[in-house]
Parts: sequence; structure tokens; C-alpha cells
Amino acid sequence: MGRPKSSRYCRQPLLNNLSASIALSFIASGLSAIFTLLDPVPQSLWASYHVFGLLTCGHGLCTAILTLTAAACARSTPELYYASLFLTAASMLSTGFFMVRGGLWLSIGQRGTDHSRNNERQSGPAVTR
Repeated sequence: MGRPKSSRYCRQPLLNNLSASIALSFIASGLSAIFTLLDPVPQSLWASYHVFGLLTCGHGLCTAILTLTAAACARSTPELYYASLFLTAASMLSTGFFMVRGGLWLSIGQRGTDHSRNNERQSGPAVTR
């Protein structure tokens, strides 16, 4: 069996990528529901959430690469191409947002836990007046 000879055929696996995006969206919805139902969230669930975040970041990178190399698909399957283009833009915006947020969190977290300075005003016992 060879490749299909249809004019509506795209060489890039954009449909498989779209299916993976839908599956990751369902997983994200499930994690959101679990986080709202659990008051003390277990550490293992937080770890799996961060692994999921790294996985979706990698998927967004793959989506961007597939979309950039699928320019011919804009003529053969425009709906699929534009859906992939939208997912690429959303992924890049999300990645940029979380990179800025993580950078701010790290800079504020390091500034707030600076133990090199002595913040005490008095060196002796506390005096009440």
C-alpha cells in the first residue's frame, strides 16, 4: 500500500497532533477537577501535575515544528492547518506566560529568602517600653 493519492492529503501528521491535543485537554480538565476537590493536595499529585506541564510544553514545541513544516497543508487541508496554527499560537503564548511567571517567582522567592543579611534591628533581647 502506498500513500493516498487524494488532493485532500497532508504529509505532516497534523491530525494525530490534533488528537493528542484533545487528549491532553481532557487530562488538563481532569487535573483541574481533582485540584478543586482535594483540599490538601498530595505531593505526588503536584509532581504529576508538573510532569504533565513539561509534557504539554514538549507537545507545544512539536506542534510548532509540525505546523511550520506543513505549509503545503494550507492548500490541501486548510481547516486542519489553521487549527494547528491556532494551537501553535496558544502554546507559544502559554509558554511565554509561564516563563515570565516562573522567572518572577524565582526572583521574588530568592529575594524573600535571602539569609545573607541580618535583618534584626537589635542584637540583644527584646525590650518592651
